Amino acid sequence: MQSLRELYRYGMGPSSSHTMGPRRAAEAFRKKHSQAAKVLVTLYGSLSLTGRGHLTDQAVTQGLFPLPCEVIWSTETLCDHPNGMRFEARSLDGDCMGVWIGFSVGGGELLEMGASGRETPRRYPQTTMEEILHWATTRGNPIWALAEAQEGSDLWDHLGFVWIKMQEAVAAGLDEEGSLPGGLNLQRKARGFLTRARQLRRSAGRTGLLSAYALAVSEHNAAGGHVVTAPTCGSCGVLPSVLMYLRRELNLEEDYILRALATAGLVGNVVKHNASISGAEVGCQGEVGVACAMAAAGAAQLLGGSPHQIEYAAEIGLEHHLGLTCDPILGLVQVPCIERNAFAAIRGLAAAEFALLSDGRHLISFDQVVEAMQLTGHDLPSLYRETAQGGLAKVYIGSGMRQQRHSS
Repeated sequence: MQSLRELYRYGMGPSSSHTMGPRRAAEAFRKKHSQAAKVLVTLYGSLSLTGRGHLTDQAVTQGLFPLPCEVIWSTETLCDHPNGMRFEARSLDGDCMGVWIGFSVGGGELLEMGASGRETPRRYPQTTMEEILHWATTRGNPIWALAEAQEGSDLWDHLGFVWIKMQEAVAAGLDEEGSLPGGLNLQRKARGFLTRARQLRRSAGRTGLLSAYALAVSEHNAAGGHVVTAPTCGSCGVLPSVLMYLRRELNLEEDYILRALATAGLVGNVVKHNASISGAEVGCQGEVGVACAMAAAGAAQLLGGSPHQIEYAAEIGLEHHLGLTCDPILGLVQVPCIERNAFAAIRGLAAAEFALLSDGRHLISFDQVVEAMQLTGHDLPSLYRETAQGGLAKVYIGSGMRQQRHSS
């Protein structure tokens, strides 16, 4: 598995695969071909189908600036990968100066065509949750200690930065009112949820606070704000919400939050290594489902869970999102994405509490659920994998057309 630095990235929303990844590709291409007179950028598959709503063209343009560029939208799939890109540098005479072809594979990571492996080398010999549990239990260590053992003590500096940026995203989202950009005129809800949650009794207040924090980060992301991938931009509100809530509820010091981030990151890394965290590859189960598993694991640790109870919490969080489709209306990371973050945060904390009521023993392992998620994702028709051609995206467009016919 790769470093947690590759899982927790900080950058421009609203999508790690459609915005952050293409922008990184554009920046790298600009540095390599700074003398180009023009750059042609072809976006394929899901990047093309939902790229306008996901601000992919803006991300590419900003990454290439000051080089002029032309974005070409192609609904064709490049090499059977849903998120293909082709960058071509042109001279003043129109001659080709260089080409880069690659893929945005989720979480802001890039994969160059023809490359044999991931963008960065492995940092962990462990690749499954079973191997992580074996490491922890045979040494009597908590799960988070594996991250420090493999990456060194300077990892905590990065996780400290991640936690600061997560809190900033919550604060930024809670400070905004009005509607989100993109054409749906979707009203922001985070600030109102927070105000009302503070007036409710404890049980209802918890739902309100978790929702407010998750909505704040997700709305900030949907508006193109900067967020931390956890594991993606589209699911960035789940983990910060649960950590923010438990930090205030339990009056926790920052060190405990950073350890929970490490544990949650290992859970996300297992999925990223063995399956996918890209909605275009496996649907929203790979984004919100994995975020819920990460939040459940982090919460279980903060609540005093054993390694096996933490694994069980993560398994519950992911299992009950199996089959979740990625069907964003108008290709925007708004509906159903924002609300899903709030409910996944609520589910994540509930999964942790459920697991802690047990001894951690259960029938289906986390690794088996990851395998099932991968199989399920590949079985999903492309209509339900971030193409905005099926599900809610389709019925919304259909209802709009019916209303137009009725009004005319």
